[in-house]
Amino acid sequence: MNYERLEKNITDNIKEAQIKLGFENRPMSFNYMLGSLNHLIGENLDSDSMKTALENFAVNTRERLGEITFRPIKDGFCITVSAEGTAYVNGLDGFEFITEFVNTVRNHGVSLDDVMVVFRKYSENVVAEKKENGEFDWLVYFADGNPDEYLYCIALEEEIDGHIHVMYHRFIREDYEEFNF
Repeated sequence: MNYERLEKNITDNIKEAQIKLGFENRPMSFNYMLGSLNHLIGENLDSDSMKTALENFAVNTRERLGEITFRPIKDGFCITVSAEGTAYVNGLDGFEFITEFVNTVRNHGVSLDDVMVVFRKYSENVVAEKKENGEFDWLVYFADGNPDEYLYCIALEEEIDGHIHVMYHRFIREDYEEFNF
């Protein structure tokens, strides 16, 4: 079983939260649907088999992420990474794109053009597709998966004062495709 993509996804989620909220030396928990976990490890496991896989994952990542615990939730698992693990992630490099992206979209009055400048700063292989699905306005991603493999669903919400506020969700491709937006 390959746990690299799951570890990277958890690490990316921790770093994204740290960028948004700041680093606190505390554990962090993330809910994963069973389907997402299967996509990330490249398997098709039921809940019982996934429990065993997560036990193995926790052993395999202990050196880097410290103690990882998990508990079943409806249709998936809640994975908790120890304070030791979140401190490890806080010290990692290589998150320049997501840092600049989050720091851009957190401001009011940001336009889609401002967002696209950030994407294009990190790659010439940016795909931006206009969507009219009632969920979000744009799907933006790096065609070659560099600097990251996520698909960004961007919504442009008008505020009371007339300014635009950018909101986003990011998905791995397989989850996005399952949502069938």
